[in-house]
Amino acid sequence: MILSALATSVGINLGLTVLLAAAYTLLRRRPPYVAVYSPRRPYAPPEPWLPAAWRRTEADVHAAAGLDGVVFLRIFVFSIRVFAAAAVVGVGVLMPVNFMGDQLRQIDFSDLPNKSVDLFSVSNVQDGSNKLWLHFSAVYIITGITCYLLYYEYKYISGKRLEYFMTSKPLPQHFTVLVRAIPVTNGVSVSDAVDKFFKEYHSSTYLSHTVVHQTGKLRRLLNDTENICTKLANLKSVRRTSGDPPGKFLGIFGRNDLVGKYQKRLEDLEENVRMEQSDTTRSRQEVPAAFVSFRSRYGAANAIYIRQSDKPTEWQTEHAPDPHDVYWPFFSTSFMDRWISKFVVSVASILLILVFLLVSAFVQGLTYMEQLETWLPFLKNILEIAVVSQLVTGYLPSVILHFLSSYVPSIMKLFSTMQGFISVSGIERSACNKMLRFTIWSVFFANVLTGSVLGQLEIFLDPKEIPKRLAVVVPAQASFFITYVVTSWTSIASELTQTAALLFHLWGSCAKCCKRDESKPPSMHYHSEIPRVLLFGLLGLTYFIVSPLILPFVLVYFCLGYFIYRNQLFNVYSPKYDTGGRFWPIVHGGTIFSLVLMHVIAIGVFGLKKLPLASSLLVPLPVLTLLFNEYCRNRFLPIFEAYSTESLIKKDREEESKPEMAEFFRNLVNAYCDPAMKPIQHSSNSDDRTTPLLS
Repeated sequence: MILSALATSVGINLGLTVLLAAAYTLLRRRPPYVAVYSPRRPYAPPEPWLPAAWRRTEADVHAAAGLDGVVFLRIFVFSIRVFAAAAVVGVGVLMPVNFMGDQLRQIDFSDLPNKSVDLFSVSNVQDGSNKLWLHFSAVYIITGITCYLLYYEYKYISGKRLEYFMTSKPLPQHFTVLVRAIPVTNGVSVSDAVDKFFKEYHSSTYLSHTVVHQTGKLRRLLNDTENICTKLANLKSVRRTSGDPPGKFLGIFGRNDLVGKYQKRLEDLEENVRMEQSDTTRSRQEVPAAFVSFRSRYGAANAIYIRQSDKPTEWQTEHAPDPHDVYWPFFSTSFMDRWISKFVVSVASILLILVFLLVSAFVQGLTYMEQLETWLPFLKNILEIAVVSQLVTGYLPSVILHFLSSYVPSIMKLFSTMQGFISVSGIERSACNKMLRFTIWSVFFANVLTGSVLGQLEIFLDPKEIPKRLAVVVPAQASFFITYVVTSWTSIASELTQTAALLFHLWGSCAKCCKRDESKPPSMHYHSEIPRVLLFGLLGLTYFIVSPLILPFVLVYFCLGYFIYRNQLFNVYSPKYDTGGRFWPIVHGGTIFSLVLMHVIAIGVFGLKKLPLASSLLVPLPVLTLLFNEYCRNRFLPIFEAYSTESLIKKDREEESKPEMAEFFRNLVNAYCDPAMKPIQHSSNSDDRTTPLLS
């Protein structure tokens, strides 16, 4: 790609970014759009959003978005620090060295806009040149900086997690475990089996239990009830705002009949819900699973980490999620069902990646004008127009890839749901891992391997050739990934304008009978956003010595994201759960992978550039990086998996004499009651009802 095409892409995306930010600034405090742009703080005094985002402290972020929100913003802080240093080295040292090389051609400043961006890459440095030792030193420098900052962040967030635990009030999930695969004999209920087992083996700490019931049919009734109730509330809202309802047209159609129809349907559904709740309790539609609560955190931890039965497939225990975090529908899955689901999901994930490989092959073809003219010969005359060719090769491919990738997170979340996780946070952490693998293979490797030759997949069949082959194919896609990063400026700026939510809001304003419920702020989609952010870290590190021109664009992306998401976490997103920072190990692992990949590419680059000594001296670097990763895993990861005996007993002793603990244990008995089993409100008694049916 030539520099003028890159400039076109930068200009378009910079203009769109400024336009979106300006639109947000104008609309955010207008009354019709407050529900979209500030659902969490609709009555907050108006103030410029950028200075407000800058002024807020980390304690404010923690209070508003939980420790997960702090971790998410720390990803941007970490990335800004890494790529600020990388930009100084890459743009200040490596890029001038690359540009002054003469491997590709003699420099001609008079025709610079029509020169390829490859002039700024390591490909332009003469083979065997001593200048390549600057690139060699840069690899060690950026690796050292990144590892130091990774260690600092892991240590910092680990401390925050321990502080979060020690300063938190008593929470039900700290005293409760989930028990599955409960063996039941004929004539004995699940509840009786659980009570007998834990009174016998945990007599000093066992408090109570709540058995899970099959409530699939009941949930379907509740969903129907909620839908009817929402429609009825919207119709009544129209009546209040527009006065008396219009008369019937031709004596047939009218809103009076519709309101009465919905009112009668709602009453019938509520009666059916009450009958189904009674039948579920009376007929003992129990699932072999239960939430078991204990009198201390230490007692609950013992039940989790000590095997409960001589048969490992029975009495399986695991951490209980927060009561509001529980995902109830999949409790009926057995051990074998979960194992089969995991296998099926793994196969489906691989197939999805393979399908996306084909899509990426087509998208990459758009960056090669000759290949595109071969595919679509009837467009040859149009493609010869300079502006059109620059748009097609410099802008369109990355836009298509962004658009198609936007549908993948929901698919990965569906896959994780099918695996039988019992919490929303568990589903999203699993989806986050799946999205990270998909992003690495289908966005990075797919575009690298399909850019020039579709048969490059055999690159991984001969491990000795991997560095050399990657050193050839990765630089070839530098221009594509630079435009991909630039296009992402618009993508992250659209987070401000909440385009989808705005369209739904406008549609609801026009069609009031179909108005959506905006009473609850949306939650942050960490499973899609974290892998997306890590992708740009991967691109920045892998192209650090190959094509340092990408670094300032990556740095701009992280700076935009830092301010935009600080604003969104305060004004838009409400936390649905708080894992206590358990997303950070995913971030750490993804960054370590990016570093090792950078090392492998660098080894191959120096081999191709006839500097074998530099390649040999780089071989220890990925080994040292992996050893550093192993140290961090042993040092910090256990803190994210479980709290220590020291912390648990210290916390229990601090609270054992507090009078409010008696009230907490009384409430704990019913904390894990299925919401579907709770009484519903009689919406027909109030015209103003807009709250959920569940109490």
